[in-house]
Amino acid sequence: MSPQQSSAVRLHVVTGKGGTGKTTAAAALALALAAEGRRVLLAEVEERQGIAQLFETEALPYEERKIASAPGGGEVHALAIDAELAMLDYLDMFYKLGRAGRALKKMGAIDFATTIAPGLRDVLLTGKVCEAVRRKDKAGWPVYDAVVLDAPPTGRITRFLNVNDEVAGLARMGPIFNQAQAVMGVLKSPQTAIHLVTLLEEMPVQETMDGVAELRAAGLPVGAVIVNMVRPVLLADAELAEVVVPDPGPDGTGTPPAAANGKRRAAVAKALSQAGLGGARRGGVAERLVDPLLAQAHEHAQRVVLEREQRAEIAGLGLPVRELELLGDGVDLGGLYRLAESLRKQAVAGTVSAPGAGAGAGEDG
Repeated sequence: MSPQQSSAVRLHVVTGKGGTGKTTAAAALALALAAEGRRVLLAEVEERQGIAQLFETEALPYEERKIASAPGGGEVHALAIDAELAMLDYLDMFYKLGRAGRALKKMGAIDFATTIAPGLRDVLLTGKVCEAVRRKDKAGWPVYDAVVLDAPPTGRITRFLNVNDEVAGLARMGPIFNQAQAVMGVLKSPQTAIHLVTLLEEMPVQETMDGVAELRAAGLPVGAVIVNMVRPVLLADAELAEVVVPDPGPDGTGTPPAAANGKRRAAVAKALSQAGLGGARRGGVAERLVDPLLAQAHEHAQRVVLEREQRAEIAGLGLPVRELELLGDGVDLGGLYRLAESLRKQAVAGTVSAPGAGAGAGEDG
């Protein structure tokens, strides 16, 4: 998501493994894109009302409405896309059914159709999003500068976006064929970028790598990897190396030699004492805090090592990377704006945040 890419890309699809903060990242991205007077649409398709919760507003209806202002006079509008209502739009647009279409809904025919027709539900959802991308005002200008889609999880994102090819294969002419072709024209164009949200953990990173491979194989445009919930590194590299693995000791059991262990313990006890946490003598308050603190340092060092391994895996994808730090108190509206500013600054700089720095999102689907 470089400045050049942001100006060229008009549809940003955000996906990620469940629990990585996909919806939060999508909302922050929408706010970041809306800066400096731009108008952005944020859409969801999973009927979870996650966007409304993040922006602390009432449940979104099947209509576009403004939910937030961005720095510089920008606006974020939002839409919760319902497949049945999108089907009514489709029937009215192409077949002029009007009331007849609403009668079909009451009879359950639309729900039946979206259930049994392969890919029809997804083509309706993506079709509504792509229509917003292409829509123009009376002067011929795009209604939205960008559209952000909070999409299904990584495990089914390729099928969700590429299912339109299957629909196009079922119908060789007519409105369904034309709709599918138009949608795929947007999704596979340089106008679109699919961003994947992950954590610095083995399973989410592996799913991200698998998702990137599937998207590339399908000819769908991959954008950036958004590394979410990044925690700060609290120790310098030399300190990390010292505490990450206990010294093996003379018996090879992992117990540090007495001299080395004693030196480390004495240094920590002295620092605690100087901080006003009691005397450093044996049995004193400061001395009793040493073992728990050394254990925490060891766990922290191990986590940092594992996270650096996962960063290396992500770097191997050859994609732009953005980082969002963990917000310890969860994500409220103020935190969401903070995340948006972090994304905006990283895009302007064209660089990823330093390891352990950034601004972060909480968990969601």
